[in-house]
Amino acid sequence: MSSKVRSESPTGLRPALAAAALAVLALRPGPAAATEELNALVWCDHTDPALIEPFEKAHDVKVNLKEYEGTGTALALVDQSQPGDWDVFVVDGVDVPRVVEAGLLAPLPDDQLPLDDVFPQVRMDDVTVHDGKRYAVMEKFGYNVVGYNKAKVDPADMRDLTTLWGDRYKGRIAVYDYYIPLMDLVALELGMKPDEISEKTLPKIREALFKLKDNAAMVGEVVSSTTALATGEADILLGGGEWAVAVMEADNPDLTWVLPKQGGILWAQSIGVFQSSKKQQLALAFVKYIMSPEGQARLATSSCFWGMPANRKAGAVLSDAQKATLRWDEQPDFLARSYRYFIPDAALDAKMLDVWTEFLQH
Repeated sequence: MSSKVRSESPTGLRPALAAAALAVLALRPGPAAATEELNALVWCDHTDPALIEPFEKAHDVKVNLKEYEGTGTALALVDQSQPGDWDVFVVDGVDVPRVVEAGLLAPLPDDQLPLDDVFPQVRMDDVTVHDGKRYAVMEKFGYNVVGYNKAKVDPADMRDLTTLWGDRYKGRIAVYDYYIPLMDLVALELGMKPDEISEKTLPKIREALFKLKDNAAMVGEVVSSTTALATGEADILLGGGEWAVAVMEADNPDLTWVLPKQGGILWAQSIGVFQSSKKQQLALAFVKYIMSPEGQARLATSSCFWGMPANRKAGAVLSDAQKATLRWDEQPDFLARSYRYFIPDAALDAKMLDVWTEFLQH
């Protein structure tokens, strides 16, 4: 996710794995002579036919998917559209308040969603519920942590972020080019919490970033950073996680990931229904399908990128091998030791971007 927009995903993540922003996937063949159509703004993990086709067949509908990268891009697309053009919106969890404030989302009925089955730490009612109404539901989550090739590095070293600032792996580290989770990880390495990043602590972050850059083989967005790990240009990907390595494990089972002892940075994506949709019930049915155990398992293991399903009951559908890749049994510990993306105010955000730009040019 290439533009340095705060809501770049993970996954910020993630959609650049499949195509450039604005890639239209509505050309994917749908059910013959479907009686209805549904239009959705999504991340690339929702474009997997294995996820979409069961819903299309069950509801006799063609789902037209437009993949986007960054919430700012999505909002621009909506601004250029007519009311009612869009029905379903997949959006970064931290950006739900922004979208609600813009009046884009319709309230969702709590009694029709499996909220009790969602991992408590990722329900995030503080961002999805406004004035007593729920406007989105978290559907998938994961971590910006450390991805690595276990045949090339000592796995025990990967459990300690400070190792990456030492000399042992100098020139063997790829850094994911997204300033929010990476500066959050730097804060953890320094013994700070992400929300302790401030104008006062930013010089320490800058100093640590420059030291990291001296150890890095490259800094790149999703595709180039994960490619570096896959090809051996780098043996470690700082900022990587299940989203970065799971789809490559079949070709190289030595690629894996870990949440270090200092903690990890939690990303989460949500799904909602556009207020202006003329197909509210069909759009809600799609949300309910995505949140079902079967939909969740398919979304979690999408061919674009993997991530943990928000609904714990998806565990009954996933295979043991899939759950092992997702670190299913370690989730209670991972969630307890992870932090959400720190979202700074506009003034601090600008200063953080200035530091990151300087880091890239260093």
